[in-house]
Amino acid sequence: MNRKQFVILLGLVVVLGAWGLSRRRDQSSSWNGGGGPAIGQKLLGEFAVNDVAQIAVKHGTNELTLARKNDLWRVNERGDYPANFSEISSLLLKLKDLKVVQMEAVGPSQLPRLELAASGTNAPTTVEFRDASGKAIKTLVLGKKHTKSGGPRSPMEEGGDGGYPDGRYVMAGSASGQVALISDPLANLEPNAEPWLSKDFFKIEKPRSIAVTFQNATNSWKLTRETEGGDLKLADAQPGEVLDTSKASGVGNPFSSPSISDVAAGVTPATAGLDKATVIAVETFEGFAYAIKVGAKTNENYFLTLSVAANFPKERPPGKDEKPEDKAKLDKEFADKQKKLEEKLAQEKTFEPWTFLLQGWSVDSLLKERAQLFVEKKDETKKDAAPTDPPGADDKPDDDKK
Repeated sequence: MNRKQFVILLGLVVVLGAWGLSRRRDQSSSWNGGGGPAIGQKLLGEFAVNDVAQIAVKHGTNELTLARKNDLWRVNERGDYPANFSEISSLLLKLKDLKVVQMEAVGPSQLPRLELAASGTNAPTTVEFRDASGKAIKTLVLGKKHTKSGGPRSPMEEGGDGGYPDGRYVMAGSASGQVALISDPLANLEPNAEPWLSKDFFKIEKPRSIAVTFQNATNSWKLTRETEGGDLKLADAQPGEVLDTSKASGVGNPFSSPSISDVAAGVTPATAGLDKATVIAVETFEGFAYAIKVGAKTNENYFLTLSVAANFPKERPPGKDEKPEDKAKLDKEFADKQKKLEEKLAQEKTFEPWTFLLQGWSVDSLLKERAQLFVEKKDETKKDAAPTDPPGADDKPDDDKK
């Protein structure tokens, strides 16, 4: 190749490179539509997450509103019950940095295929992030989930080519007709209140007595123990009643880790069965007194309300042979413990205004009727009479009797 040919070839490379760059720029401009993010850029641009005071999620007629009120996030559809702040925080931080994987210009006729049409059977989920005044900061429209192939499709999945969801088609902000593909399916962004409820709940520790009062008084019972690790005893045992220790152990630590299924907002005591509730009263060695009303059972969950009170000692009784140099240390330990108990009481009293749906496994064992706690009586069988000689045993020849 001579010098002239090399210069011509080099010129062609430059021209082709410039054309390719221009083509890519024009294509990128077409994709962005003058308002959408480009590939590799943040989906929501500059997203001031600290300004977000409301998150509204809507799909069809179903709505969910999470709102920050008095520095505490709450779930509007559950009577302003506290929301799970860690879930909200994780969502906002994720969206702040979420980037576009692919960007496409999509016409109106293609939107239903991506479940992004404003109406129809596959309407999208719309998420609006608002400030304290209710003004929208960012809007996100969620369409069809993108699935990654590589395995058999679950019967629970719809559409896609099998595999598992690894992304989602979305539209952000004012980028009308510009559809972005992101690398997160955002599966939790649905107008479903339960996952957003705060997981904090009451917890009974060191129970001293457990009493269950049924509507039919003959089924009621009360168990007590003298020490924290002691055996439970029937408080008012009647003649012939023998407590089955294995059955009693099943109710010995009530509500040690109860779990909320949902908050029942707007129900009446009658519709929840709480007008004829079974009452569970628990007193603890630390001075707490719980009164828990259990109503009807629905979908494996019980309607339940809670009230709690406490009677804590105001002063620490001095120990036997307590030395003066130990008093200050022991007094501080006592004061620290009392402070934690007061904080626990204040926290648990915040649950009193609501009616909960509680998982059945945490309640069923406590709803045993009185007779079900006793040792089962076995039927007494008559003892066989003493064996007698078989008939004709004495009918022996006279010679044999001699």
